[in-house]
Amino acid sequence: MTSIKLFRAKVLVQISWFLVQNDKQMKKTIPYIFAAIAVVATITFLSLSNNDSEKVELERPQVLSMTASVDVPGEMTFAGEKIAFDRYDLRERMDRELNSFTYFHSTTLLLFKRANRIFPVIEPILKREGIPDDLKYLAVIESSLDPRAVSPARAAGLWQIMSGTAQELGLEVSSEVDERYHIGKSTVAASRYLKNAYRMYGSWSAAALSYNGGQRRITNELGNQQTDNALDLWLVEETTRYYFRMLAIKTLFENPSQYGFVLRGDQLHKPMEFKEVSVSSAIPNLVSFAKDNGITYAQLKDFNSWLRDTKLTNKSGKNYTFLIPTRESLYYKKGEKIKIHDERWITE
Repeated sequence: MTSIKLFRAKVLVQISWFLVQNDKQMKKTIPYIFAAIAVVATITFLSLSNNDSEKVELERPQVLSMTASVDVPGEMTFAGEKIAFDRYDLRERMDRELNSFTYFHSTTLLLFKRANRIFPVIEPILKREGIPDDLKYLAVIESSLDPRAVSPARAAGLWQIMSGTAQELGLEVSSEVDERYHIGKSTVAASRYLKNAYRMYGSWSAAALSYNGGQRRITNELGNQQTDNALDLWLVEETTRYYFRMLAIKTLFENPSQYGFVLRGDQLHKPMEFKEVSVSSAIPNLVSFAKDNGITYAQLKDFNSWLRDTKLTNKSGKNYTFLIPTRESLYYKKGEKIKIHDERWITE
């Protein structure tokens, strides 16, 4: 029995070597491979006793594919700040989020697709406002890059800003206009919040945690728990996970294929081209306004989600800029070369 099992193992090794060495000639060698596998299967069957057969059946996998745990990196840098994952809690938090995003397939795929349209808009604003580029991943975990997202707590927009905070940061929030849904203006507002938090704490990790937990909470807990590192705080689970979700999504965005995400360029959301229309008077009917500009009301709302009513009273005479998509941008064309924001996202 032992010699037969040893022979079987040697045959399996030879087959594995054969597959690796002859990958390019696979079409020619397939018949031989199946023949070799058949030989091994026969030997295996003949060598098994009834007890062995029962054991093999019990140990047979119940699924057609296996799920492998993702390795946690030794360290990484986020917003210029290095973090090592050798301490148990830091490692295990990163382990949770990295595996979560890796196997949350449909949602993570959609993030790559949306980022191809959203990142080119927000990255220049963050740079102009003096915010590290890595903080764009805060928008990813806040809203899944959906400018119309609304949380159960009524935080809204790409950066999930509360109504009161939005007005403090200079955004208009009313029944007709809510600039939390304006990609550009909300990015400026979020930048202001983050810069203020950074001046307060001296670290982007603490600034990011305060974005979720609130500056008062983080400030109080730093004092109560007698630490100067916000990552050492005992906080509610959502805030505890927050920073590590950003670290994990950055890791995936910089190495998508390493984590099993394979996309073609034509599968990403195409960047849109717009003409800008400025208006400082009232618009009694936005449906008619959209039609006059060659688009549907739905398309007007899609790219100007800050409009919250079917009209714009505008009693103050404020100037509003509308984004009107060009007709060419509205359609995907066969063979069209879509502009890729980050070449690491695609494998072609």
